[in-house]
Amino acid sequence: MSSDRLIYVPLGGAGEVGMNAYVFGYGPKGRERLILVDLGVTFSDMDSTPGVDLIFPDIAWLAERADRLEAIFITHAHEDHVGALGHLWPQLKAPVYARNFTARIAVNKMTEQGQDPAQVKTVGTLPEVVKAGPFKVQFFPVSHSLPEASGLVIDTPAGRVVHTGDFKVDKTPGVGEPFDPGMLGAIGAEGVKVLVCDSTNVHQPDPGRSEMSLIPALNELVANARGMVVATTFASNVARLRTLANAGVENGRSVCVMGRAMLRMIDTAQEAGLLTDFPPTISPEEAKSVPREQLMLLVTGSQGERRAASAQLSRGSYMGMTMKEGDLFLFSSMTIPGNERDVGRIANALSEMGVDVVDNASRQYHVSGHPNRPDLEHMHKLMGAPVLIPMHGDHRMLRAQAQMAIAAGMRSAVVANGTMVDLTGDAPQVVDEVPTGRVYLDGNRQIGAMDGVIRDRIRMALNGHVLVTLIVDEAGAPLGDAWAETMGLAEKGRGGKPLVDTLEDEIADYLERADRKTLGDDDKLTDALRRVARQVTMEELGKRPEITVVVSRLLDE
Repeated sequence: MSSDRLIYVPLGGAGEVGMNAYVFGYGPKGRERLILVDLGVTFSDMDSTPGVDLIFPDIAWLAERADRLEAIFITHAHEDHVGALGHLWPQLKAPVYARNFTARIAVNKMTEQGQDPAQVKTVGTLPEVVKAGPFKVQFFPVSHSLPEASGLVIDTPAGRVVHTGDFKVDKTPGVGEPFDPGMLGAIGAEGVKVLVCDSTNVHQPDPGRSEMSLIPALNELVANARGMVVATTFASNVARLRTLANAGVENGRSVCVMGRAMLRMIDTAQEAGLLTDFPPTISPEEAKSVPREQLMLLVTGSQGERRAASAQLSRGSYMGMTMKEGDLFLFSSMTIPGNERDVGRIANALSEMGVDVVDNASRQYHVSGHPNRPDLEHMHKLMGAPVLIPMHGDHRMLRAQAQMAIAAGMRSAVVANGTMVDLTGDAPQVVDEVPTGRVYLDGNRQIGAMDGVIRDRIRMALNGHVLVTLIVDEAGAPLGDAWAETMGLAEKGRGGKPLVDTLEDEIADYLERADRKTLGDDDKLTDALRRVARQVTMEELGKRPEITVVVSRLLDE
């Protein structure tokens, strides 16, 4: 009997929506050959990660085993599946496999970070097979909210695993392949041991709707608009962009696409031969001369991103375009959990301008790219796997799909980030926990979530900052008075006296009392001045700011 085992370890995406990174391994315990499915990002927010550009999964565990990593497979081109590739590939240095459209985006990610784009290999769908150590991997098409989304058939000596990737049941997706139950049923009929399945919409009780079902409502909305129409959606949803653009053209409007991410996605889809009938558009310069009632803008920023076109329009202007009373702004999108405040800020700012803001509250102007509960049941039956591992979703979603599978007679386990399960037997067995977490891209540097940089930044944002500077002469005596500077704090304390003056007076009083031993020890003097500054700010303002003390000593020549 073989001692080899089949393992599964999510490093991101299991217990959250975003930052997907899933490891599969096969071989002797501790020496398994590995493959990685997806390498994505999630996005920061000002409350918990101020100033952070992107958030990556912590792949240190996998990087330590990079010599055993056979390949990286990217299921589709959404940022939460491919966005970290260029940043983290140097730690892994394994070949990357993806379908045509996704591969083009992956090449861009690698090139932007100075990595070798030739490491990205373009492959077709089944029956084409990629051999990666003990794994034989095939891409199969699924419908989603962008072109050429894929699931993976992963054949191993221990049996077949099907990883669905992100999918929906849509037989008329507009761009990309329709949901094909015949093909999926054939995969299942060959025998699937484990189904690893998208969990995102498990709590939605009704079947998902088709992308093409939106056309009548969007046409009617644009037809009834009085002023300029501006619409935002996910930049990667090129089918939606085409539907919106067609609605504009059919109602006598010139269409202008604004935002680099959106333009890049349209160009890539056209280059890949997937978007051959996008209506003609005009440039932002040309748009300035078009009457408002004859103009439609498609813009980035559906999730409230501060630098995107939507946010800039809400603050005044973008590329010379402004919104006015009587214009219409459409969010043809859902708001990803956590982005509600940013999206609401834009919507309210536009409303204050007199703009009519329309969102998807009525469910007329957006459909999800993920499977609702009946769609998940359909996929479970097509695959016929005895074991289900839920992925891509927060913990409630994972648990709900696991419970659904168990109720249908399948075996299942909730496998959160960092959990290693053995899939070799008849039921999944938790066998280990691996270190995982988040890594922040802060400017051009990657920093660990526990490094303290963001913690200190949050403390400064919440409580302000005080800088105390003191010069000490050769004999150890203060050379003049210490001086204080503050940031993010009220200028005056509770008595009306400038806070800086109070700080400097209290520090001067302390220095007059300080003994020679304290004055001669930088560490002791720094701690003492920090305590004085903290006591003053607490008494005067009721705040505990971050305090930096700089002691400079003059040395004997």
